[in-house]
Amino acid sequence: MNATEIVARLKELSRPDQLEGMARYGINTQNALAVRIPELRKIARENGRDHDVALDLWATGIHEARILAAMICEPQKATNAQLEEWVADFNSWDLCDQVCSNFFDKTAFAWDKAREWSGRNEDFVKRAGFTLMACLAVHDKQATDAAFLDLLPIIERQSIDGRNYVKKAVNWALRGIGKRNRALHAAALALSQTLLDADDKAARWIGRDAHRELSDEKTLSRLKG
Repeated sequence: MNATEIVARLKELSRPDQLEGMARYGINTQNALAVRIPELRKIARENGRDHDVALDLWATGIHEARILAAMICEPQKATNAQLEEWVADFNSWDLCDQVCSNFFDKTAFAWDKAREWSGRNEDFVKRAGFTLMACLAVHDKQATDAAFLDLLPIIERQSIDGRNYVKKAVNWALRGIGKRNRALHAAALALSQTLLDADDKAARWIGRDAHRELSDEKTLSRLKG
């Protein structure tokens, strides 16, 4: 299918009665159709990877078309310019997270962008940096522990950013690294304790939430297994 055909299908699947509920969850519903994620995944499977169609879908500005674009874009064809263009278009936390987990973290630029964007000031660009860290902790099976340990000072440094979408992503990155394996768990748990004792309110929140999950019996049992 080309982008025009896909957009027509998305409009058929639109659920305008759900837009208000999406907004209550902090999702930007401007140019949104309220198509369910499972429906987007189904279209992505049927269509297969197609970089050019993905670029055309992104250009529509439609919320769900952009999420779908990330699902079918070809990571090996990504360019630095494309990633910078797309991240600048982020206007909702769910778009940020879907693009990072379905596309950005599979590109050759993922690690560099995680470090670079985590130091940027724009809300969703900074969130993307830490979301990438969390996604890489799950998806990059070849990465060394040292690569993730190098991210912990960045997490500590940026833990004082109290913006909701940012601090939640910082927390996500810390928890994700800590759940990767036992060695990283020890380092992440230690950092969570450090943040718990910090003077900054946002840092304490991140530390408390991360410490709770990393100390949870289910997390510990999985790591032992």
